[in-house]
Formats: sequence, C-alpha cells, structure tokens
Amino acid sequence: MKINLADGQTMKEMFASGTAWLEKCAPDINAINVFPIPDGDTGTNMVLTMQYALEEAKLNSENQVSSVAESLAHGALMGARGNSGVILSQFFRGLAKGLKGKTHFNGGDFAEAMVEASQIAYQGIVNPVEGTILTVMKDASKAAKEAVKNNDSLVSVLEAAVKSAEESVARTPSLLPVLRDAGVVDAGGQGLYILLDGVLQFLRGESQRIQYRRPRLVVAESQLVPRAAQMPTRLETPHGYCINFVIEGQDLNLGKIEKDLKKKGQSLIVTGADTLVRVHIHSFQPGEILQYATKLGKLHEVTINNMDDQYAEFIKMQRERMPSVDIATVAVATGDGFFELFNSLGNIIIVPGGQTMNPSVRELLQAVESAPSNNIILLPNNKNIVSAASQIQSLTSKKVKVIPTRNIPQGIAAFLAFDYEMDLEGNAQVMEKAIRKVKAIEVTKAMRGIRFNNLEIKKGQFIAILNDEDLIAKADKMRDAILEAVGKAGAEKAEIITVYYGAEIKGVEAQEIAQDIRDHYHTEVEVVYGGQPHYNYIISLE
Repeated sequence: MKINLADGQTMKEMFASGTAWLEKCAPDINAINVFPIPDGDTGTNMVLTMQYALEEAKLNSENQVSSVAESLAHGALMGARGNSGVILSQFFRGLAKGLKGKTHFNGGDFAEAMVEASQIAYQGIVNPVEGTILTVMKDASKAAKEAVKNNDSLVSVLEAAVKSAEESVARTPSLLPVLRDAGVVDAGGQGLYILLDGVLQFLRGESQRIQYRRPRLVVAESQLVPRAAQMPTRLETPHGYCINFVIEGQDLNLGKIEKDLKKKGQSLIVTGADTLVRVHIHSFQPGEILQYATKLGKLHEVTINNMDDQYAEFIKMQRERMPSVDIATVAVATGDGFFELFNSLGNIIIVPGGQTMNPSVRELLQAVESAPSNNIILLPNNKNIVSAASQIQSLTSKKVKVIPTRNIPQGIAAFLAFDYEMDLEGNAQVMEKAIRKVKAIEVTKAMRGIRFNNLEIKKGQFIAILNDEDLIAKADKMRDAILEAVGKAGAEKAEIITVYYGAEIKGVEAQEIAQDIRDHYHTEVEVVYGGQPHYNYIISLE
C-alpha cells in the first residue's frame, strides 16, 4: 500500500527505512575515496548521524510532523560526525523549518521542505563546492518541486527526487575534477541518494524487501577497479557494547564462529583452539551475541561494558585530574603514543577519534562542557572533524575557539604555541599562525589502483600524501616513498623533521627510516611513537 499523506510516526518510519538501506552499503560508500587510502568514513558518519536522529525522534511521543521533524534535526546535529554528517544535519534543520507548524504533509509540502533543506545546507558551508552532496541535494529538491506540478502525491515526489539524485551522483565526476581523476563519484552524494531511495521504498510499501536486497550504487564511468576491491566491508561503530567471553566446548570451529559473528557486530577478534575460544566483539545487541555463543558450549569470563558509559567515564577521569584554568584545551587524537604525547604536554582533555572514527558533535560538546574553564581551545586534528567542531560554539555558553587543525602534527604545533600569558583571542591567533608552518606527510598502502596527479598507483604500493591534499609519492618500498615525499615537501629547508610511527611499525624500523632521512637531507630528525592506525608513518616538517 502506497503512502501519500504522512504524520509524525510515518516520518519516523520513513527515515528509519532510509537509514536501514543506507547502513547496508556504508562500507561501499566508505570505499569511495579520492585517495586510495584506508580511512574512508563517509558512510559510517552518515549512518551514525541518522541513528542519533532516529533515537531522538523515538523519545518524542507527539505525532505532529513539525515536532518530529524538530527532533530529527536536533538528533542529527548532536550526532553529526564528519563533514557528511554535519551537512546531513543541516539538511534536516531545513526540513524542520519547511515543515514547521504542520501536523501532516503531502508531496507538495515535502518538496517545499526539501528546497528549504537544500538552501540551509548550502548556507551552512563557508565555501560550498559543486559536485558534492550539496549538488545532489539541490538537484533532488528541484526535481521534487517540479514533480508537484504534475502530481503532488508523496510517492511521485520522492520518485522524482530519487531519480534526480541518482543522476546527479553520476554527474559529480564531471563537476569536480578530483573525482573524475580518481574515477569515483561523490561519497556524500551517494549516501544521500541511498537514504532517499530507502525512504521511497517505505512509501511504496516495499520496505520489507530491504532486508533481502542491497542498494544499487551509482558507479563512475571511469572507475578503475571493482567496488569490492576498494575497502574491507566493515562498518566501524565507536559505541554500543563491548562484549568479551570464553566458549568452552568440543570441536569448536574458529573460522565458522568468526564468519557468523562478523554479521552481528564490529571489531571482532576470535582466538583459541577447538575446545576453548576467546571472543571480543562490539555490538548494539549483546543478547543476540550471547544467545549464539551458548549454543556452542559453556560461557566463561563474560563481560559486557557500555562503551558510551566508558567514553563518559574517560572524559570525567581527565576532568578530575585537571586543575581549573583560565583557558582549557580539548583535542581529538587516536593512537596510544599520541595520547601519551598530548598528556605530557600539559592540561588537556583528549577526545578519542580520528580517521574512520570521527567523534560526534555530542561527544565534542561533552568534552567542552567537562573542561575546567569557560574559555576553550578546540583542536579537531583531522580535516573531517573541523565541521563538527565548528558547531560547538552555538551549543554552549562557553567561549570556544576552534583552531582548524587538519592533522595531528598541526595539533601538536598549535598546542606548543599556547601562551599562558595570553587571552583566548591572542592564543587563537598565535596557534593558527603556528599551524601554517607545519607540513604533514601521511604514509600508507594504496587500497586500490588509481591515476592521480600523473601518477599511476597500483594496489598495494606505498603512497605519501602531503597536507591531506596532494598525493606526492608512490613506490613499491615504503622507504623509497618516504624519502621522495620528504624531499618534495622541502626537507632541506626544514629546521626539524619528526617521524611519528604507527601501531604496526617497530621502533627499530622507525629509527632506520629516520637515519635514512638524515643521511639524504642532512637535517635534524626526531622519532616519536604515535601508535596511530591506518598510517604507517605521519611525518612532520617544520
């Protein structure tokens, strides 16, 4: 049965269906990277943003569309992660504005709200770029408004919007050269198209089919490799429950257990033998996990920890050890070494996060509110967290200065520039000046083949990216990629080069790399353990 007039409950169900559809292909959306690097998180960010929005809407017992739309908008804002999540939250703010005062809505109402949503999303970005999710929003809203002229049913309007969104996604490489060169479509636009498609299926009465099918993704004509080869199909969720237990049984099959549990959670680790197996997994449904495990044998050492509580306790613990200060610093970081480094530099509250794990607006706000001062310096330390950090000032009575640090080396340079004798404004100016003197190189393995900046990259080659923007070196050996990249970044003019090595690199290997840099460029080189995932090395030049 098709739905052509929606109330508040229907609106909740519409976007729940869209979110379920989006979640099915989140790993594939994560894989759509301009650079072939293992840090795609657009799909994850959009799913988690939508989950926050839906949770907020569930708490609203009213059935008026305007009230539910406000709840969705507020939840999306608080749960927004990364650039895509922030833009999505602005889209829902616009929908709420367009549906204000309405108890129900039809196709015409929704089309007008989509136009409002697109406009507000554009207004929320300082320098909007065409060929992104913004363009897809604009095209879909225009098509929806145009469709009303012929048929104002909700289904017809959504059909027009989804068709236009799909076509708009396919056009993104022609509008944005960096997408065309990489042979991919815009990931955020792809996510919005899938979300709206899931909404449409619900309105058509086809939402039950979602559990048996997968979304049909838009693929760039110049895509170089099959989508499945780009990224591991894993959706990381930073919260939920952390579940640990031991299974005691007979003829336990580790491979089968791992295969079965992969479908039920994230961060899975299965170790042991055929009579004793230890399991670690993150899931929002611990009961389902334990029910599966009890069929295999006796359970021992069962622990279930709410990771939201763990996060809150982590922030609280940091607050308790800090004295009251005139200006407090909140920084985002990932990796044991970087945690220790920031802690050693001074009074600072660290928000766990970074590549593939962007903290939400709510988590950043929680850290800011916990900080022992009414004046806050906020260091996002990741280009995809800057947008979420920029939302904080409007949500707190504290004075917050966001220093737009796009990587960890910039964050460290900013913090070292802090002057206890200066006020908040003065420190913000000094810190922003400090980050402009830092060049950061990130080194990792290519996850797929690509042609970029006249470089032919093969899957598995080592690549180096300068300042999150330029792919400047590639080589079969990591040492060669590093030496080339450091040279192109201006090693001979640098006063100091710092080599931060990742979780999978041994200290002796890092020391050898540092010595190679010294021998080639005759400059001072320091070696520091960062412990970061995904990137073998992060190298700072100052």
